[in-house]
Amino acid sequence: MSPAVLLNLLRCGRVSVSRHGVFGARSSLDTSPPSGQMGRALLGVMGVRQTSGSIRFDQDNSGRPLTWDSFGIWDDRIEEPILLPSSIKYGKPIPQISLSRVGSTSVVGLRKQNEDRLRIGRFHESLLYFAVFDGHGGSYVADYCQTYMEKFIRNALEEDDNLEKVLKKAFLDVDKALHTHLCLFNDASFLTAGTTATVAMLRDGHELVVGSVGDSRALLCRKGRAKKLTKDHTPDRKDERQRIQRSGGFVTWNSVGQANVNGRLAMTRSIGDFHLKSTGVIAEPETQRLNIHHASDSFLALTTDGINFLLSDQEICDIISQCHDPTEAADVIAQQALQYGSEDNATIVIVPLGAWGKHKSSTVIYSMSRNFASSGRWA
Repeated sequence: MSPAVLLNLLRCGRVSVSRHGVFGARSSLDTSPPSGQMGRALLGVMGVRQTSGSIRFDQDNSGRPLTWDSFGIWDDRIEEPILLPSSIKYGKPIPQISLSRVGSTSVVGLRKQNEDRLRIGRFHESLLYFAVFDGHGGSYVADYCQTYMEKFIRNALEEDDNLEKVLKKAFLDVDKALHTHLCLFNDASFLTAGTTATVAMLRDGHELVVGSVGDSRALLCRKGRAKKLTKDHTPDRKDERQRIQRSGGFVTWNSVGQANVNGRLAMTRSIGDFHLKSTGVIAEPETQRLNIHHASDSFLALTTDGINFLLSDQEICDIISQCHDPTEAADVIAQQALQYGSEDNATIVIVPLGAWGKHKSSTVIYSMSRNFASSGRWA
């Protein structure tokens, strides 16, 4: 079934999938008048009027606040207010990302239970948090990360402002705390469970930092093209395989060519999986930092393998770009993965950015017979 057909079905209410709600309280936004010529100049460019010591957000005295929508004329654009402090800081208009605009879906697929988890939140007004976790061997490790990852990020933020260092410390700390927690149950089977973790933090609507272990993914759609932000941690990677072997572990391949650590685990980094820690499976994430360009960046997407093993990064980018809003897009992606034969849980989080709806690709009908090597892990 093509994405266009799925779109029509969803818009007619014929497809129903579970959707996770968003959370996180908002703090009050500082709207005190900026000082300095640069601040006043930028306010003028943005159409913000300053009179009698106060700031006005209407260009034409209409009383309507200036929104990010004022900077675009394309269809399906999202109306968002300008994040004024960040816009002044970086010298360009930056939209405020509302959590209510973020789309997310998690479907069980053909599995007996859903071991995927997701999280959407806000540490404070200028720092947002998005995460997906794909559990294996049970859902309790993914549950633990969903509940406590933010706590360890907050703790790390008290010691360091570098978000890459913050994520690395938080991943290692949550892994250590999880081990202590599971040992209390005196059940060795708990120590064989684990989860992937892909976490994105967006500061000031401008600085994006992603940390990941396992094979969940993050991608950015820039000018309609998919930009990969994570690398799968699998034994297929030479550097990962060498670390496993140096640590005394070994790699085997099953009948379908999937590589596994010690014949048990298809990934080389994860949170949990303590029975394989001595053989080189680590919880330290690889991280990437980049600046968001709202004029060309349409959205950030986090996915679990129930989606990204069936759809290539560019297919995900193209399908989402055809949708009206992130909520619809999340539903369409999950259903498309199921249509292509995904038997796993499928989870996605879609964060709209300034160019949402701007860079639409032409309608493409993907074929079930397309080259499998162009999708999934090998994309």
